[in-house]
Amino acid sequence: MLSLLFLSACPQSEVSQVESVKPIRFALAQMPLNLDPRYATDAASERVNRLLYQSLVDFDTHAKPVSSLATWQMLNPLHYQFILKQPLAEFQSRQTLNAEDVKATYDSLLSLKDAPQAAEFTNIASIKVMNPYVLEFRLKQPDPHFVSKLIIGILPKRLIQQQHDFAHQPVGSGAFSFVRWDKQLVLSRKRDAQPVIFTEVKDPIVRVLKLIRGEVDLLQGDLPPELVKYLQQQTEISVQTVQGTNFSYLGLNMQDPLLKQIKVRQALAYSIDRAAIIEKVMVKDTRAASSILAPEHYTNRSALLSAYEYQPELAKRLLIEAGVNLPLKLVYKTSTDAQRVRLATIMQSQMAKAGIDLEIRSLDWGTFFEEIKKGNFQLYGLTWVGIKTPEIYTKAFGSQFTPPKGFNRGHYTDTQLDALLANEDWPAATKRIHQQLPYIPLWYEGQFAAFHQNIRHYSPKPDGNWDDLATITRSATINTYAH
Repeated sequence: MLSLLFLSACPQSEVSQVESVKPIRFALAQMPLNLDPRYATDAASERVNRLLYQSLVDFDTHAKPVSSLATWQMLNPLHYQFILKQPLAEFQSRQTLNAEDVKATYDSLLSLKDAPQAAEFTNIASIKVMNPYVLEFRLKQPDPHFVSKLIIGILPKRLIQQQHDFAHQPVGSGAFSFVRWDKQLVLSRKRDAQPVIFTEVKDPIVRVLKLIRGEVDLLQGDLPPELVKYLQQQTEISVQTVQGTNFSYLGLNMQDPLLKQIKVRQALAYSIDRAAIIEKVMVKDTRAASSILAPEHYTNRSALLSAYEYQPELAKRLLIEAGVNLPLKLVYKTSTDAQRVRLATIMQSQMAKAGIDLEIRSLDWGTFFEEIKKGNFQLYGLTWVGIKTPEIYTKAFGSQFTPPKGFNRGHYTDTQLDALLANEDWPAATKRIHQQLPYIPLWYEGQFAAFHQNIRHYSPKPDGNWDDLATITRSATINTYAH
């Protein structure tokens, strides 16, 4: 049925290429929100965009920038030259991607004041196309991390000028082409027309049942550990896990008169039993966190920073010292995802022992994320996904990086931290953040993928990306489970 639906939606020119290819079906806890790489900020959108678009640079396993579409050289601290690799990449529209498209993409970012990525590029003074293969960036001020910022998917100049709706009809040069997006998102792999169908299945139990029954082929993340263990017991299912790097945290509104107080924030940090949560309800390879970037990151010495331990009596004493009348009533916003609600409920129970009365408000993902972006929260829970560069500390905590310029959604202000960030003293900055707690660090969630035994060449990645969809295959084994 899904195959027929896919074929009926394809242009006639594509049908002949994919009519004999069985789709690989990927069940998601939530669908992407925006497939324009200039605007996408949620994890699902970022992961799909990596399949649809290519960027000038990418990152290696140590989070250092490496060549993707182009090589580069720094001619001087204010002058960078990029040379596109040959043969030039092609967009889904069959147009060749050249230096004009790169310039148009970054020029558009400089003009889109509402784009969350725009503030990254205000230091660009000019972009000059030398020929179809070469372009040069000139900066207003030296920036040793400039190259690491050039990870935006490149868009076609012609469609940018036409104000094309990339958010819902993406056109990129990545491993996949866009086919359609209604209730399902359908992509087609360029090299062999292998279709991949993304379907939203919010309920984790239903996702698992669909996998076991053969209604979907692949799940990744967003399951409680008991369901992962259950899948591991199924002979027809393979489950792979890997240590994760995505940072989960408790976000705080620093304009709130209570949360402005450092002792209240410290009390919150001491009121959560991370070790118990990780042991009982998190996937294997989850680790307690102390900073956004994982300890193994190349710039990071935060492994020396210990995670806050569960000390409810100390938390209660700190609240009393802060002049708080117990119980302290706080509102926590989260999504309706079953695992996120479960984590919130556990934290609610743990915090009660510290004199904190936590009210949970669960909202559908789209509404929840909009509330957070608008600053309509007291507390919330989210995860930073795929973060590679230490400049995340500036974007998340710098006084000048409140939305829409950056991701300081809690409106945290600290002149001492601003100075450390300006000097790029990352060890001192992470230590200051750890002490001041503009976020409450929770954990780096372990990553897993579950799929049928006939699925090959797919494995989870530490940041949870879906890049292996570019190589995934289905063996010739005949499935015996029901469809």
